[in-house]
Amino acid sequence: MKMYSEFPILETKRLRMRKLRLEDAKDIFSYGSDSSVVQYVTWHEHQTIEESEKFVQYALGQYEKKQMAPWAIELKEEGKMIGTIDFVSWNKTHGVAEVGYALSKQYWGRGFVPEALQALLDLGFNEMELIRISARCFKENEQSKRVLEKVGMAYEGLIRKGMYIKGQHRDLCMYSILKEEYIQTKRGCLTIH
Repeated sequence: MKMYSEFPILETKRLRMRKLRLEDAKDIFSYGSDSSVVQYVTWHEHQTIEESEKFVQYALGQYEKKQMAPWAIELKEEGKMIGTIDFVSWNKTHGVAEVGYALSKQYWGRGFVPEALQALLDLGFNEMELIRISARCFKENEQSKRVLEKVGMAYEGLIRKGMYIKGQHRDLCMYSILKEEYIQTKRGCLTIH
């Protein structure tokens, strides 16, 4: 698969991961302006709908250039966009990638991020020839740690003061899963369109 040459739509039991659209800006602003969501991400709280629109425009440009870009996480039943997920880095030479995500607070604790993340693991290991997928989260982000462990990622260690963000150096927890570990779990749940 030539990843991103035709940006894939990913489907799970409850979710559809698709390209962002301009009309998603309203939903992005809804969670992007929520301080409880923004406290554990690298970007700042959205102050205006225009900031959310600018993010969507960035993603649309990335799709156009066939570059890495986020998927909108959409509830299939409602057709509502509730967050984003993406490969924040991908090194084809080494067969490694890192994932990142954000989700509207009203949908926390319902298993949507593990379900979306599992779809990216399926895509990465089955279609992108990855051998390792990792994720980092702030040390204080207990919820994200549970998500990463739920999909089979192993805690590798603490990256002390690994990122300078929002005016301070932050400790990061590193998690990863290897292809052979993923194969042993047989968690596949993905449909690609």
